[in-house]
Amino acid sequence: MLEADFPFKARIVYLILSKKPEEALERLSEYYNVEVPKVKIGMPKGHVKNRGCYVAGKKIIYFSNYDAFYSPYVVLHEFYHHLRTKCRKHKGTEKLADAFAKGFLEAYKELAGIHSSK
Repeated sequence: MLEADFPFKARIVYLILSKKPEEALERLSEYYNVEVPKVKIGMPKGHVKNRGCYVAGKKIIYFSNYDAFYSPYVVLHEFYHHLRTKCRKHKGTEKLADAFAKGFLEAYKELAGIHSSK
């Protein structure tokens, strides 16, 4: 990850932790030049066990509850799926969505001086 991206990524995580996920999604969408996804609380049929999911045909990120909506990992993971649908070849695998979210969390921890114990 480029260090120049750290402040932006850390700010996105901070916004979500500050209970401003809508603003975070707006900034992410602007940064990546994509449409802002719609958001709904409550999962669609077939996904009730998940904390979040993205339905590409509707351009909606669903969150199971407000705890998931205020979780940086869940918001960023689902935004990645939204972002990848804008590419000709969708490669929005769970592994790549996880890595996308973790990159933002690492930037936040680095700039906040939070060190994880391994």
